[in-house]
Amino acid sequence: MPAASHFRALALLLAASGAFLSLGAALAQKPPAYVPESGQAGKDVVWVPTPQVVVDKMLDMAKVTRDDFVMDLGSGDGRTVITAAKRGARALGIEYNPDMVALSKRNAEKEGVAARATFVKADLFETDFSKATVITMFLLPSLNLKLRPKILDLKPGTRIVSNSFTMDTWQADESSTLGEETGCTSFCVAYFWVVPAKVAGTHKLAQGELVLKQEFQMLTGTFTTGGRTYALGEGRVRGEEFGFKAGGREYRGRMNGGKLELR
Repeated sequence: MPAASHFRALALLLAASGAFLSLGAALAQKPPAYVPESGQAGKDVVWVPTPQVVVDKMLDMAKVTRDDFVMDLGSGDGRTVITAAKRGARALGIEYNPDMVALSKRNAEKEGVAARATFVKADLFETDFSKATVITMFLLPSLNLKLRPKILDLKPGTRIVSNSFTMDTWQADESSTLGEETGCTSFCVAYFWVVPAKVAGTHKLAQGELVLKQEFQMLTGTFTTGGRTYALGEGRVRGEEFGFKAGGREYRGRMNGGKLELR
């Protein structure tokens, strides 16, 4: 009987050891890697990845270089930020989903650009864009419109690129549609704007008096010179540069230190 009792105790000990080993193995097993799904819900929009050819086109339209600081609003899996960083730019992704932020950081590490491509969990409506030279986004038209006043207050010359969606009555300076031959089958249009300087008002110049009315980058008004007043034609401002036609002549100028100058 003592031998049988010893055997039962040994069996219980082995069973318990096996259970602890199984538990340890389960705890040591890593959770599955996070994989986002196109169409998954987000804070303000569902996530759909921008096709890589569109990312490339957007950055081409903005003429991104190593001198730029790119901010991507709703950066998702990080592909736009990473692509900008590969071009030598500093780039920051603003993303509300912490899993996406972590995924983007891992992707940047894999691509060897973590020093230039950074990501933060933040609400894009509470984020300061003022240091960006280029802003990229793939948001809904209603969100673009909500952001529009903040964008228009950025430094003149700041470049804005949007995948597929416009800024309502603020017409794009340029747009580009990628055909199926590029491999893009949906969300294949890029829109580009340059934040215009605020030039509306009456300006006393060496050449005469210029009265400007401004709607985004479009200018109307009058130019009085040589004792005659002319209506402006083809008036437009791009960053701090502007131009118009009046009295059969074409004029160019810029906003310099808050003062408008004609060349």
